[in-house]
Amino acid sequence: MRVRVTTTALGLVAATALGLYACSNDTSEPKPTAPSSARAKTSSDDSTASETPLSSAALAARLLSEQDLGSGYTPKPQSASAQHDDVTVLSCPALNDLGSDAVTGGSLDFPHRAKAAFVYAGSSNSEVTEELYSDAPGKLSVGTAQIFDTMAACLSYQVLVGGTAVDVTTQAVTAPRLGQERWSQLLTFSTGAGDTVVKQTAIREGSLLLVVSGSPALVDRHLDQALAKATAAR
Repeated sequence: MRVRVTTTALGLVAATALGLYACSNDTSEPKPTAPSSARAKTSSDDSTASETPLSSAALAARLLSEQDLGSGYTPKPQSASAQHDDVTVLSCPALNDLGSDAVTGGSLDFPHRAKAAFVYAGSSNSEVTEELYSDAPGKLSVGTAQIFDTMAACLSYQVLVGGTAVDVTTQAVTAPRLGQERWSQLLTFSTGAGDTVVKQTAIREGSLLLVVSGSPALVDRHLDQALAKATAAR
């Protein structure tokens, strides 16, 4: 699986194929809420939601902004020239089988996408990332399920980031009953500098896929808000 590497004040943290970012246990963050569904599909008919894929420009207009998030958030700069260390995944062959994009890319392989990342309370250790993708509903469903199912099958593994070993554990958790399909997981990254927990929740509604990643508290706080804005014009 392709892993994006981010260095923060807490030390080296590996991020997953869906574009996770480092977070901390900052006590100024809102408390996480209890999850409700790890992976599920509603009984509603997909025909009730638009099946026409949206352009990347249309997706970008539906991302949360600083104004939507409220005070304490600043955009995280996205440097196209940023260099990342080589990453090797150990003890989980299934992750490598997902292909090269799944091992280092940081984005899902869907044709239309948009992304925004924010730092909370002026600290690079507390971040939340929103990604929007659009494709045929069936492709979104199969592609997202493949990654979450594969990661759930490897409950623990190790990644080598440059010369640093990072132990990773994965736990499927329940997600709110939002959209037509949903997936959620907690990932714990452990190094000599300590542990970092990242939450990742994906919601599919028709031809739109929302992925919110980062601090568990921030993901829980803004998931409903992100989905409401992303689907408001559908």
